[in-house]
Amino acid sequence: MADVNTTGQLEGPGFDTLSVVSEVASYLAAGLSTHEIIQGIGGTLKRKLPLSKCVVWVRTPAGDSFSPVVPPGEEPVKQDDFPMVRNLVDQLEFDPTSPVVVRNLVYEEEYFGVLHAEVNEGVDPRCCDEALSLVAKIVSPLLGTMELSEDLASEIALRTREIEDQRRFMSKILDSLPHGMYVIDRDYTIQAWNQKREAGTQGVDREHALGRNVFDVLHRQPRRLLKSEFDRAFETGAMAQMEVESDAGQEVRHYRINKIPMRLNDDDVTHVITIGEDITEGKRIREQVAQTEKLAAVGQLAAGVMHEINNPLATIGACIEALTLRLPELPPSVLKGFEEYMGIVDSELDRCRAIIDGLLDFSRPRARIKNAANINQIVEDAIFLAKHHQKFKRISLSVELGQQVPDVMANAEQLIQAFLALMINSIDAMEGVGSLVVSTYVNPLRSGEVVVEFQDTGPGISGDDISKIFEPFFTTKEPGAGTGLGLSICYGIIQQHSGVILVESQVGKGATFKVVLPVSDEEKSV
Repeated sequence: MADVNTTGQLEGPGFDTLSVVSEVASYLAAGLSTHEIIQGIGGTLKRKLPLSKCVVWVRTPAGDSFSPVVPPGEEPVKQDDFPMVRNLVDQLEFDPTSPVVVRNLVYEEEYFGVLHAEVNEGVDPRCCDEALSLVAKIVSPLLGTMELSEDLASEIALRTREIEDQRRFMSKILDSLPHGMYVIDRDYTIQAWNQKREAGTQGVDREHALGRNVFDVLHRQPRRLLKSEFDRAFETGAMAQMEVESDAGQEVRHYRINKIPMRLNDDDVTHVITIGEDITEGKRIREQVAQTEKLAAVGQLAAGVMHEINNPLATIGACIEALTLRLPELPPSVLKGFEEYMGIVDSELDRCRAIIDGLLDFSRPRARIKNAANINQIVEDAIFLAKHHQKFKRISLSVELGQQVPDVMANAEQLIQAFLALMINSIDAMEGVGSLVVSTYVNPLRSGEVVVEFQDTGPGISGDDISKIFEPFFTTKEPGAGTGLGLSICYGIIQQHSGVILVESQVGKGATFKVVLPVSDEEKSV
């Protein structure tokens, strides 16, 4: 049994309250986790007090149940025992005959759990009352702080997940843009770099771009020009748009660049967003449309003019024929010179007729019967004819005919004429020395089309001349070296076959002509 000390308090054998509280306080200062502290306190109470059982019931984070914490090494307690313990707490009168002692763990009027102890047999439970009450007052703020910390941690984790989800969502939006985009700050440091900006010939991985100076990453672009564009956006706060041309890859690409100022606090410009759109294909299509419209207008004009010229040429031809019939009437001294002049006139008349025929072929190619034709065979026939050309002797020819290239609906003779004109044009451009690659393949960009490609190593075509090469009478050859109708007639033939001619060239890097033709209806249905 417990003894009564000089102050009138009960004291159990071998312990005092101060010793218990001191050891409990040491756990609080040990830097352990909350669960370890509660376990340690339970172990202290079990060891220092004459207790057969000590359980701390702690409210769960959800607040709808309680979980038991027992001293280290003891068997766990069933969670179903808590209603019985709580029932004991609700009995306000202390029962000195019961071995069970329970204390509510309340902090700032909020209920956090229960301290549940059972004294050894034969021990008055009142001897543990003071120690358990003090420990309950120590543990209650600990549980309140722990729950508050867990709530804060949960809130922080929730907000962190929300921020991360929002960041990932914004990143997906930027990466889904079909255009390259990056953002720099006032120190010219890259702060954002989307996925599209990683692709292409000038693409840089995001990991190698973020946090670096933009001039170090985009070192291919003139630093002074790039800096002036950024500085203008920072200073004026106005969006700027420009078109640039890049020859960093195998072909020239055109880009539309937008510099967009950004303000974080609605005051001064803090960042500049750069968006680059590849407009190469759009620009090419617009040029083709403009070229088609222009050539159509030229063709209509040529057709009208040629019909008007045909009449006087026919009259001149009739006069020449009449004069020829009267040649025997001339004296021998005059006849020789007269015959020479008549030959010149007749020759020039034939040349005029050839030019007219060429213009008419350009403006309204003569209707020819079209059949499903093997494009590889047509190319081989054109090459066979080109090889007999005198200038072809010193040309290195490479032929790369695709396998299983579908047939096209075509007039073989007309396509041979067009391909022959393209090859002779390349030979003339190379001045008889160089290499020519002729290839056929299925269009990788659009289904239902085949491509015949002629690539030479000539001097190339300037940007100003590319838009004119299909115009009648346009030529870069020396005067008298050509009529300028070859490519015009070729253009008319390809257009009549519902095809297009694409030209890619840079000065000093040769030229590539691509004839794109639709496959035959029979091939489409296969």
